[in-house]
Amino acid sequence: MAKPKSKSLVREYSEALGVALLMAMALRTFAVEAFRIPTSSMEDTLLVGDFLLVNKFVYGAKAKVNIPLTEITIDLGLELPALKDPNPGDVVVFTYPIDQKTNYIKRCIAIGGQVLEIKNGVIFVDGKEFINPPLAKFDGRPRRPRGHGDYGIWPQTKPWNKDNYGPIRIPEGHFFMMGDNRDNSLDSRFWGFVKRDEIIGEALILYFSWNDTAPFWNVFESIRWSRIGSLIK
Repeated sequence: MAKPKSKSLVREYSEALGVALLMAMALRTFAVEAFRIPTSSMEDTLLVGDFLLVNKFVYGAKAKVNIPLTEITIDLGLELPALKDPNPGDVVVFTYPIDQKTNYIKRCIAIGGQVLEIKNGVIFVDGKEFINPPLAKFDGRPRRPRGHGDYGIWPQTKPWNKDNYGPIRIPEGHFFMMGDNRDNSLDSRFWGFVKRDEIIGEALILYFSWNDTAPFWNVFESIRWSRIGSLIK
């Protein structure tokens, strides 16, 4: 009886590596993905240089695979059922409505069917004040009066500004997003609503944070140790 041929060491390692890569791609596609914060629009909740994990399956992950080292994305046409939809207060990652190749992270302020209005910098949803997160940031400048439109405000047909905006009803299946750095955030006030199918996931936890303003030779000071492992709220 012939003995089965044993696999070469190279083949065994190659197969193990292939399985590991497939599992990693499946995890990244359907469960958890890592993101980095490049701008200050979510200060002081999220800082430039924060690295976070995003829960993708909670909102129903889509099977889109990014080919490493390329800008090619393959849509496999699969989608997991959502456990919930984004709610006001959630910190959400989504594809930028104006550029689908770019991901944004903002806080969900209002959902489809709700009416949003901003009066002198204070947010109201369905007539009730939206409670700002503990680390929301404001620059202290004088508020721009109602009727004095801001350049680039959305929709352009309205004489609104980022301090006095609306009222506006959010269409069903859409969301209104804003940065926690309220006075320095390019958000739904400037580019409109986010569609449900543009939602990627909910920000979950910080796994690393790097302060690039610290001296580069001092690694200990460059790492924001106190932020590592923090839940995002």
